[in-house]
Amino acid sequence: MKKITFLLAAVLLFASAKTNAQEDAKRECTMKYNLFKGDFQSKKFDEAYTNWIYLMDNCKDLSVNIYKFGSTLAEDVRKDPVLAKRVYEQRLQFFPTKNPAKVHSDYATYLSKNKLASADEIFSILEKGYNIDPTKMGVKNLYVYFQGVTDRNKDTNPQKVFDTYDDVLENVNKKLEGYAKKLVPLSDSTKVLDKRQKSLKRAYTVNSKALGTVESGLDAIISEIATCERLVPLYERDFEANKSNSVWLRRAVSRMFKKGCQDEPMYETLAKAYAEAAPSPDSYSFYAGILEKNGDKSGAVAMRQKAFDLETDPLKKAKYKLKFAQAAKSRGQLSRARSLAREAISFNPNFGRAYLFIANLYASKSSINGCGKSEFEKRMVYVAALNKARRAASVDPSISGVAGRYIRSYKGNVPSKKVIFTAGVNPGSSYTIKCWIGETVRVPN
Repeated sequence: MKKITFLLAAVLLFASAKTNAQEDAKRECTMKYNLFKGDFQSKKFDEAYTNWIYLMDNCKDLSVNIYKFGSTLAEDVRKDPVLAKRVYEQRLQFFPTKNPAKVHSDYATYLSKNKLASADEIFSILEKGYNIDPTKMGVKNLYVYFQGVTDRNKDTNPQKVFDTYDDVLENVNKKLEGYAKKLVPLSDSTKVLDKRQKSLKRAYTVNSKALGTVESGLDAIISEIATCERLVPLYERDFEANKSNSVWLRRAVSRMFKKGCQDEPMYETLAKAYAEAAPSPDSYSFYAGILEKNGDKSGAVAMRQKAFDLETDPLKKAKYKLKFAQAAKSRGQLSRARSLAREAISFNPNFGRAYLFIANLYASKSSINGCGKSEFEKRMVYVAALNKARRAASVDPSISGVAGRYIRSYKGNVPSKKVIFTAGVNPGSSYTIKCWIGETVRVPN
């Protein structure tokens, strides 16, 4: 009995000693952490470093700040790639739920920037981040990831490329729409913005511009493989299995529409199936094009109006109005197309694509030749187009890159000093463009 009592006492003593040791270690971790945090925030990086290494070795799951602050010490202060990799890897191990998609994205960026991993290793990290939440990934990395998917699947599994493209683009568009809605009240010229509002406007503008660049980059990549010749047999093969799948149908119709495959019989099949599977403003707008193609112009108009009336989001209403404008343009109704584009702008004052659409209407051959007889008059039409393109870039940062290309093109076609002098017109004076355009612009100086 005495032996049992002795053993029990020994066990309790050991457990107590272990508990005390754990408590001591915990207190030590807390003390070291507080010292580290205080030194780091005071920019005493050398002092912070010693306690930080202790935390990295002994208190790995104490706080995510060990890794948030530690990445600065490893990457920027010490410039130690081995230590930086350790920071990322330990953070993902001990804090796997703390914004993991962004951490994977940042890790991939660091490895790529410092050439510390192969392209396959970087792609694997980006893939993990993408599968967690693509909206939390860096803008550039969305593009890098999609390029990787394309390179690996374009010949063997193009559907994988298309699906990834749709997923990425939908997430990009969600972000863009969010920023667009936030920018509308901040772009009101009648309001004076305070310091915080100016900061927010600047942030939304920068982010929109970056996302717009990604959108253009994605389109450039997929345009090489998403040809009508490639899409038609792919959709013919998979249609039966997906004819009630509204997501698949929406993506297929949208892709064929963007690639100009509306004359393909498969496009009509997809559009009809989409309207049946998911009656909605979106599906009706596509089906309206089918009705018009088949000669039912009044039915097409009614269907487009139905799509527009069902939509409640003003930004989406603006997009439908622009679709109507594009349809009017295809019928040669330039003035009507402009009116519809202006209506689109009334729903979204920052709708750069609508301004750019009007610019392209003005710069079309029919407008240039129809609204001007002399060289001066024709070149003044480019001034009106240039004004609209500049307006597009100023109100919508997401298309500033695209608008910039048009601006450079139009700017190169405005009347030169010689042409202005020959026409007997004063630089800087007002000039009203003839025919349906009827806009008054300034003669270039």
